[in-house]
Amino acid sequence: MATEDQGRSPRVQDVMSTDVEFIAPDATVQDAAILMGEIEVGALPVGSAERLDGVVTDRDILYRLVARGREPATVTVREIMSRPVVSCRPEDTLRAAMDAMAANHLRRLPVVGDGGAVRGWITLADIARRLLVGGDTLQASLHTLTEGGA
Repeated sequence: MATEDQGRSPRVQDVMSTDVEFIAPDATVQDAAILMGEIEVGALPVGSAERLDGVVTDRDILYRLVARGREPATVTVREIMSRPVVSCRPEDTLRAAMDAMAANHLRRLPVVGDGGAVRGWITLADIARRLLVGGDTLQASLHTLTEGGA
C-alpha cells in the first residue's frame, strides 16, 4: 500500500496546525494564561500573523512571573515572552523541525512563509503522532504483533 510520503520525507506542512490563536504583546499575562487554558495549549504566539513579536509559554509564566512573585494582572506578555523566535517553514522536513526544536530546547515552533507571515504552528506532539501512528514501521510492527497473537 503506497503512502503519501513514499518518495519524499514528510514535511512540516503535512502535520502543522493552521488554526493559530495569537495574543497581543500588551495583553496581561493573566489574559494569556486564561486563553491558554481555554484552548488547552502550552504556548501562544505573540503579535499577529503578519508580525510575530515573540512566543509566551507556560514555562515563561512559571519562571518569569510566578517564581519571581510578580502579579499576572499587571505584567504584560511583552515583559515575559521568549524571543528571538525560532521558526520553521512549511516546506521544511519534519527532521529539520525536530533538529531546530532539539537545538533550542523547544516543544513547538511557529511555521512562517515568505515575508515572515505565520502560516501555522507545529508541536512535538504533532510530529510524534505523525511519525509513530502514521509511520509504516510502527504500523508493520503492530500488524505483526496482532497477526502473531502476541
